[in-house]
Amino acid sequence: MNARDDQIDTVVPAMGASRPHESAHAQVAGSALYVDDIPEVRGTLHAAPVLSPVAHGRLRGVDTAAALALPGVRAVVLSSDIPGDPVLATHVHDEPILARDKVEHAGQVVALVVADTVMQARRAARHVKLDIEPLPAVLTPREAHAAQSYVLPPVTVRRGEPETALQRSAHRQTGQLAVGGQEHFYLEGQVAYALPLEQGQWWIYSSTQHPGEIQHWVAHALGIENNAVTVECRRMGGGFGGKETQAGHLAVWATLAARKTGRPVKLRLDRDDDFMVTGKRHPFAYDWEVGFDDTGLVTALKLTMLADCGFSADLSGPVADRAIFHADNAYFLSDVEIVSYRCKTHTQSHTAFRGFGGPQGVIVIEAILGNIARTLGLDPLDVRLRNLYGVEERHTTHYGMKVEDNILHPLLSKLEQTAAYRRRRQAISVWNQSSPVIKRGIAITPVKFGISFTATFFNQAGALVHVYTDGSVQVNHGGTEMGQGLNTKVAQIVADELGVPFERVRCTAADTSKVPNASATAASSGTDLNGRAAQYAARNVRNNLAAFVSGLDGCGAGAVSFGGGQIITPTTVRSFDEVVKQAYANRIQLWSDGFYRTPKIHYDKTTLTGRPFYYFAYGAACSEVAIDTLTGESRVLKVDILHDVGTSLNPAIDIGQIEGGFVQGMGWLTTEQLVWNDKGHLATHAPSTYKIPATGDIPEHFRVELWPEANREDNVGGSKAVGEPPFMLAISVWEALREAVGAVGSSPSPVPLQAPATGENVLKACALVARQPQGSL
Repeated sequence: MNARDDQIDTVVPAMGASRPHESAHAQVAGSALYVDDIPEVRGTLHAAPVLSPVAHGRLRGVDTAAALALPGVRAVVLSSDIPGDPVLATHVHDEPILARDKVEHAGQVVALVVADTVMQARRAARHVKLDIEPLPAVLTPREAHAAQSYVLPPVTVRRGEPETALQRSAHRQTGQLAVGGQEHFYLEGQVAYALPLEQGQWWIYSSTQHPGEIQHWVAHALGIENNAVTVECRRMGGGFGGKETQAGHLAVWATLAARKTGRPVKLRLDRDDDFMVTGKRHPFAYDWEVGFDDTGLVTALKLTMLADCGFSADLSGPVADRAIFHADNAYFLSDVEIVSYRCKTHTQSHTAFRGFGGPQGVIVIEAILGNIARTLGLDPLDVRLRNLYGVEERHTTHYGMKVEDNILHPLLSKLEQTAAYRRRRQAISVWNQSSPVIKRGIAITPVKFGISFTATFFNQAGALVHVYTDGSVQVNHGGTEMGQGLNTKVAQIVADELGVPFERVRCTAADTSKVPNASATAASSGTDLNGRAAQYAARNVRNNLAAFVSGLDGCGAGAVSFGGGQIITPTTVRSFDEVVKQAYANRIQLWSDGFYRTPKIHYDKTTLTGRPFYYFAYGAACSEVAIDTLTGESRVLKVDILHDVGTSLNPAIDIGQIEGGFVQGMGWLTTEQLVWNDKGHLATHAPSTYKIPATGDIPEHFRVELWPEANREDNVGGSKAVGEPPFMLAISVWEALREAVGAVGSSPSPVPLQAPATGENVLKACALVARQPQGSL
């Protein structure tokens, strides 16, 4: 026996501790490798895209002679060079790899220039001459809707009799809203590096959230089988949904260039081209009619959503679906009809972005409730509380899913108290009466966010766990690390399952040759899926070791425990390393795979009814703001957040995700404005014109507290997803800004503030409120 008989070392679980991010030291030291840091193979060439300057037109010709004559230029790749399908392998099959006979947005890639250096390729790309006959362009979702221009058919979800309920309602109100898109602005731009291998095989390094889709898209474009393509991603410098499908374009383009030249090719977009080429968060426009009673209870709602999808479908279908699913947010809608139009415009093909349509659904119901409160002269929080889902009744969503884990009432009540909301709201009212220029506002808004891919088949994951003869552990899973701490959490889960110190577990790069057919790391489900799969794989190894040790000590396998780097039976304590060596010598399997599929979920994608989500994550934020009514400048003064992550696997990482998600959401609704001019050119395509929040925008008072309750569903470690739900907490900032703008006047009319609430939009709204007929609120 190699350990003490009478004392076992205290076991400190890896899960639940604030472990540092597994790459934090390397990132700070500058030694963490991203795709552009990988040493280049000798002979590597570089590609640059040739972009359409026209939003919509017929492509009549491409003249490459001037570009090919420049020093270092090796080739120009056109659509005619594609050996496989010239259309990307998307679900709808509506987006060409390279423009062929037409262009459909300014920035669409028509060709690729391949040269010895990056700068040679980029300079030569400007010398490719495009002959394009301009055609009329549709640039807004309202224009597209009027022209019946759609990328997909409309979808309607209906419950009850909203028309009858509207007629019976004590009050009726119509409204409109426009909410802008958002650029992902990941620190690491889009990049891919394609290496041709022997016998027609390929190795692709890609900054992607979905290596499996890259594999499929590349094989499809080359006309070869998936098994000839391997895709690897060690980490991304941010993704936010922008590298779920959009990274596939870069990988396909780089591979086509490598195939034509017979040499490795790297393609990295500069920031301006990244803006011009890639899709954004979907802008939305809304029209509604709502009925309500004297207490603010919503009695009927007819809502029309116009999603600006850009020129192709991409992920617009499920994004628009999730907007429908989240148009209730935290509130029961008894009689409701939601009609969603997926509008085709001649802009970039909009795509996944943190929240994936959820924010566009949540903001509209929050705007409606804010309008109702102002009309009735009620505290907006009271109107929100009046409409919350119940526990014993009023607990089924408009798509037929029962809300079984509802903690909305106690969570909101606690935040109301800890943030001193009522006292501060009264103080702000007094302030605004005596302050003619600086107006303040405060708001609490909740979030109820469904966790799972709405496409049910994506809710599966695989993992491999290898225990080496020295007792160290290596994990590979289908998820990708983009800074969110997925690999750290997976390592914590595996460490506890095997009873070894966290430091003994290492996660390796996502690799399609190890875990095949993996889903995208998206929908906030990375840890739920991949963590559970890794746990199951580790459990298989643990069971093998338990069976081996129980044979040695003559006990049942259930009597064997693991912890603190030791394996304990009723009679003996051994080190984990010692048992592993003995097990190997006795030919016991020390590696295993694990597979997980999310239980309980199902829904009819035609009617959008059923149970699309395994569970809901909840949260609420209280935000206080101030505006300058002379300039439109605004500032977030205080933020208090109470958020539900279940039993946190890593509180430091979870709080970081909550803070980051909130600030990113704040940017979407305040400073981040995408502007296309009347020719369809994106005018805000660089940091000089597109403003993400900076350190100076973070409020000095920024408090985050975690709700102290485990996930009521059987999820890994009792945890809940944390990536996307906090983003929507920032809607409290927008609602607080509307309160501040409303203080300019005393009209009960809704505050006409569009999103984002830039200085210009705040100033316009202040002017409109000042001109409204004044009354008593």
